[in-house]
Amino acid sequence: MTITKPDNATHVTITLDEPIQRGDTTITEVQLRKPKAGELRGVSLVDVANLDVIALQKVLPRISYPILTPQDINNLDLADLMALGAEVAYFLAKKADRHMVSPTA
Repeated sequence: MTITKPDNATHVTITLDEPIQRGDTTITEVQLRKPKAGELRGVSLVDVANLDVIALQKVLPRISYPILTPQDINNLDLADLMALGAEVAYFLAKKADRHMVSPTA
């Protein structure tokens, strides 16, 4: 699994260990962008930070490209789900604190 982070850390690209097959399309990479407050509506920040699957099913479609469906998320390899969730949780930390919670450190 590869995680690519630009310096500004508002977007991250994750190369999946197990690609997602959606019809004739194979998704090998997912880009996540830092969510805005409104994109976290209806979820507990604690649940997101704890990588709760239900919380991730709500948030990931709002911030992923290509847009992941709940079915895509349910079928993700566990390592890929953890990588995506860890990056979402990383976005929740203040810039000054990110070095302490970096999922790739």
